[in-house]
Amino acid sequence: MGLKQCHNFHDFRSLARKRLPGPIFDYIDGAADDEITHGRNSASFDDCDLVPNVLRGVETVDMSVTVMGQKLEMPIYCSPTALQRLFHHEGEHAVAAAANKFGTMFGVSSMGTVSLKELRAKHSTPQFYQFYFHKDRGLNKAMLETAKASGVDVMMLTVDTITAGNRERDLRTGFSMPLKLTLAGAYQFVIKPRWAINYLTHAKFSLPQIEDFVDMTGGAISVGQYLNEMLDPSMNWDDVAEMVKLWDGQFCLKGIMSVEDAKRAVDIGCTGIVISNHGGRQLDGSRSPFDQLAEIVNAVGDQIDIVMDSGIQRGSHVLKALSLGAKAVGGGRFYLYALAAAGQPGVERALDLMRIEIERDMRLMGVKSIPELSSNNLRFR
Repeated sequence: MGLKQCHNFHDFRSLARKRLPGPIFDYIDGAADDEITHGRNSASFDDCDLVPNVLRGVETVDMSVTVMGQKLEMPIYCSPTALQRLFHHEGEHAVAAAANKFGTMFGVSSMGTVSLKELRAKHSTPQFYQFYFHKDRGLNKAMLETAKASGVDVMMLTVDTITAGNRERDLRTGFSMPLKLTLAGAYQFVIKPRWAINYLTHAKFSLPQIEDFVDMTGGAISVGQYLNEMLDPSMNWDDVAEMVKLWDGQFCLKGIMSVEDAKRAVDIGCTGIVISNHGGRQLDGSRSPFDQLAEIVNAVGDQIDIVMDSGIQRGSHVLKALSLGAKAVGGGRFYLYALAAAGQPGVERALDLMRIEIERDMRLMGVKSIPELSSNNLRFR
């Protein structure tokens, strides 16, 4: 199967599995503990049915939205994810270029593999920065200043990673950065030489957002170890309020799951929140964002821009979330599998298929624009 034979999320996943060494595929694919929440994130959409209207004259469809001051031509964006150049040597450049082509946002992780400044210089599409709060407060300030100088449009503070989730697939293979593999994990690289050749013949892997601040030369630092040793579990609402003031711009919190926390985000001056459980990679057994969306929208939807991520696989998923009041949705795995499979052309195909699905489903729903969607279009089983 090649890229042209990829018609949905599952096709991209299958192609990525064929091309990536097992430990790297499992890093993308895996989640915390028994991966129950990961599965529920997508399954939650199955409990909700769309109720279409007909004879509405939908010759033209406008799927554009505005969220946190950014005008997007489609209501799904590329969520920030770490270590992208491990999946394909183009990494964030491929994602940024594809997002630019389709007029949507892309996010850059603190553990991203291309610098904020380099990305901004080459790509004009709206860019947001997924920020991790470190124990070193001076480091936090320096990283904020770097992001501001780089022209980041939206600051996105991740608040659900004060400690690492228990990702057992990574523990079994020894996945870390740099790689320090178990015997079984190493064998997976031997049988996928194409990945190794690609990795070794392109620019050296690095983590430019943190390499100037964190000494990572002393051995393998796993993702979990980084989260546990460098990030600050004492982070609280006062710390975030100070960050909001210091940033003085579009600022959202990623990882909000309760009405109480959504209200606090409003109180301290955030302009957006992302309802998210980190793709099921942190607290297994937690509620899915889609299941929690209506409750939070009903509480604060008229006071702050609400976005959700986790579990998005189809255009119909996007429309269900928008019908409940989300301003936009984010997706990670839906484009990461495509990136791993084929680089920029893969991400473009993933976004194009999503665009086609959203447009087709809007026509079938009888709506010409996103604001016409509402909870009247939905029924829960």
